[in-house]
Amino acid sequence: MSLLNNPLYTAALSCWSETDAHSKAKQTLALDLILGEPGAGSDFSRRLRPALDDPGRPSMPTLVDPRKLPRRGLGSVEGHAAFIHAICHIEFSAINLALDAALRFAGMPAEYYREWLEVAVDEARHFSLLAAHLGKLGYNYGDFVAHNGLWAVANQTSDDILARMALIPRVLEARGLDVTPAMIDRLHQHGDDEGAEILAIILDDEIRHVAVGSRWFLYLSRARGLDAAQTFQQLVSRELGPRATAALNIDARRAAGFSEAELDWLSGNGEDTR
Repeated sequence: MSLLNNPLYTAALSCWSETDAHSKAKQTLALDLILGEPGAGSDFSRRLRPALDDPGRPSMPTLVDPRKLPRRGLGSVEGHAAFIHAICHIEFSAINLALDAALRFAGMPAEYYREWLEVAVDEARHFSLLAAHLGKLGYNYGDFVAHNGLWAVANQTSDDILARMALIPRVLEARGLDVTPAMIDRLHQHGDDEGAEILAIILDDEIRHVAVGSRWFLYLSRARGLDAAQTFQQLVSRELGPRATAALNIDARRAAGFSEAELDWLSGNGEDTR
């Protein structure tokens, strides 16, 4: 069967191409039904694939340099909404990233494709929860500016699945494991218990998502005869520049598949083995 005739692949490609954010989320959530069918994802490993450019996204929000994002406090309704909007945009980007991981790279085991499409379904659910919560604050997704930092790194790694698994789930998305607990506390402090509960759901799911990246990064490192910890250091340093040490959620990162050597290096305590 041609890859383009595979119902799951065709549906995932349609999700990836969709430009309306809410339609993209709804279509991606529907992938869960196809994923439940026997043998779903078995033909994703074919090596001949259509060329992919950038995924569909709406004209709003306007994307700006991260340094140009306005700083707002949670004390005002607008600032509160901007905070939720920023997270909502991250989850929208995460839908595209998970779909892209499944659609762009060929030659992987069927389980690889199933897992990334399952991640996409989770990210669509996260986006929908946050978009609905944003609506309760009187705003819509697209009402504030955002940045495209996640997708910029996706473009850097579009030709190397090993680099993609290292940098997107294990660096950029893993940072959410570190900062989300404090974000949950801030929302509770400002009386937004519902928003805090949504972030708690996201944090729990993201541990599993980062673990998917860790699992396939380790798989690819072994397949290429590479030392995983050393390769991780090399890729992070080469593609993202010098490591910026920050407080890590050690327990969450361990659960997400980080080795002790990687955690030591990320925290600034371990030896640089590049």
